[in-house]
Amino acid sequence: MAERQFSLGALAEALGAVLEGDPARIVTGIAPLEAAGPDHVSFLTDARYRAQASRSRAGAVVLAADAEPLATAMLRVKDPGQAMIRLLDVFHPRPVPTPGIHPAAVIADGARVDTTASVGALAVVERGAVIGAAVRVHALAYVGAGVEIGEGSEIHPHAVLEDGVRLGRRVIVHAGAVVGGDGFGYLFTDGAHRKIPQVGTVIVEDDVEIGSNATIDRAMLGATVIGRGTKIDNLVQVGHNVTIGEHSILVSQVGISGSSHLGRGVVLAGQVGIADHVTIGDGAMVAAQSGIHADVEPGAKLLGTPARPLMHAKRIYLTEDKLPDLARKLRDLEQRLDRLDGGGKAGRDG
Repeated sequence: MAERQFSLGALAEALGAVLEGDPARIVTGIAPLEAAGPDHVSFLTDARYRAQASRSRAGAVVLAADAEPLATAMLRVKDPGQAMIRLLDVFHPRPVPTPGIHPAAVIADGARVDTTASVGALAVVERGAVIGAAVRVHALAYVGAGVEIGEGSEIHPHAVLEDGVRLGRRVIVHAGAVVGGDGFGYLFTDGAHRKIPQVGTVIVEDDVEIGSNATIDRAMLGATVIGRGTKIDNLVQVGHNVTIGEHSILVSQVGISGSSHLGRGVVLAGQVGIADHVTIGDGAMVAAQSGIHADVEPGAKLLGTPARPLMHAKRIYLTEDKLPDLARKLRDLEQRLDRLDGGGKAGRDG
């Protein structure tokens, strides 16, 4: 790939930034503060890294409009985080696929692929599926019968969309993810586990991202629903008939049991486990490796298994560290009491 280079003046225009430095100076890449050299532009998105920015060799730094000045060229912006994203897009634009269907793809009769969509080699699109405008289906992906994929979405290699799944616009499904596999439903009868048919579907709303090897099960009846703007990390399991509200975050290895309901803006850190039929209120945050077995109030911050209010759980953990010393002190006190009781008894006996 050819090296991309930009003048600071061009970058200032692209970012809507106020440049303090030479507009003709050329930079050829982006690097973090600690690794940047004179040909790099870097970024200061958090004041905690101010000292690191002062030591950086970067040729230019993107920073907040009101940040204290640095000894290098500065691109001052209203929101450094947003500018960082824009900067990454400028230097590393996403490749634009050529529309069309690869000769080695398998497209069933009755499937509809928009003329602006791209379908890669050995991808399979089953009957009745609808591939929308500017959708990219990578090589080796599977799109089941009756699946609908909205405009601008991207399905990475080895991802599987089972029959009847519906994806909104600009949805990203990463490699190995499975959307619409059977829910885990069985009835123990006559000495055996009998499978309950899972005849519902999965609805994924606009601007959702689903990480590699995540699994989202279809509903038994009705739909498992992933709300608009929600981001799901790798290796997450979403059970059947779960609903997840808009703009929620599910970090790696989260597991959500069937028929649970997550509100809007919920954050579940890594390895959080949710029991079935639990409701988690809007804006709740659950710390890593916590276990949720009961409903959670909106805005709550929880930690631990069983999950407790965050500060209460931290006090418990701090106390646990002191348990060996507390146990020793308790034994010492018990021994002293025993001696006192023994001495008192001997005096009375005398």
